[in-house]
Amino acid sequence: MNKFKYYFSALSFAAIFFMVSVQASEIELEKAWETDAVFKLPESAIYDEKRDVLYVSNINEHGFKRLGNGFISKITTDGKIIDLNWVLGLNAPKGLTISNDKLYVSDINELVEIDIEKGQILNRYVADGASHLNDVAADDKGHVYVADTFTDSIYRLNSLGMLPRWLTDAGLEAPNGLHVEGENMIIGSWGFPTDGFNSKVPGHLKIVSLINKSIRSLGNGKPVGNLDGVEADGKGAYYVTDWIGGKLFHIKANGDAKMLLELSPGAADHEVILEKQLIIIPLMKDNKLVAYKIK
Repeated sequence: MNKFKYYFSALSFAAIFFMVSVQASEIELEKAWETDAVFKLPESAIYDEKRDVLYVSNINEHGFKRLGNGFISKITTDGKIIDLNWVLGLNAPKGLTISNDKLYVSDINELVEIDIEKGQILNRYVADGASHLNDVAADDKGHVYVADTFTDSIYRLNSLGMLPRWLTDAGLEAPNGLHVEGENMIIGSWGFPTDGFNSKVPGHLKIVSLINKSIRSLGNGKPVGNLDGVEADGKGAYYVTDWIGGKLFHIKANGDAKMLLELSPGAADHEVILEKQLIIIPLMKDNKLVAYKIK
């Protein structure tokens, strides 16, 4: 083989290898199941690994009013209802997290602690000055954080049973989704609200240090959407929902965002179960959940 044939053969092999690598890195989603429209404005879903079930928060009527008719549902990981009205007596429950085998849910201006075994409310922690508590996350030390979207604040539950502001900064750009990784919190920002939930500039992912509270954009800070849920893909990137656009994005560490799904407006705070390769998305306006298998 002369050097020119070798050169072009090498180029062809490199091109084939590149195409295979790109194809292998592409994310394919296949619809696994979809529930009936039995929920009432479902906002968040979380997986309880210990019991192999999902919990779903239901706002029910209004996200800001204390009507007392919000509730939590319990379902299987294949979408079957175990108990639609598992925990009652909430107002407008939204974000969910599990810490020390307790379920925590945001509820307008309170963080509510629930005994999972008994399905009963244990405590209600008031966040002074909060108006729209949203997503909830916990770190590996057991600290529970909750975002207050319209005051650009994050509250943290302390060992004294108090819920003071941990961080307030306009640089959070209306924090919605929270996800903790080691010493950092990944935040899905909504973007600066200008009229109700409308934003002139959509949000993007932010990184907040749990050590010194510094804030920076993930990647180049290019606007992505009105971000809601944030979950890791286990490979250094994130699955993120856009509530207004009704989309699911895959956002890499450099900030590059690729739309994976276009659903319907109201795609809310989803859950990713990596060991099952499953993504569960509440469709708030449709009153249902939909799940996709990661291929």
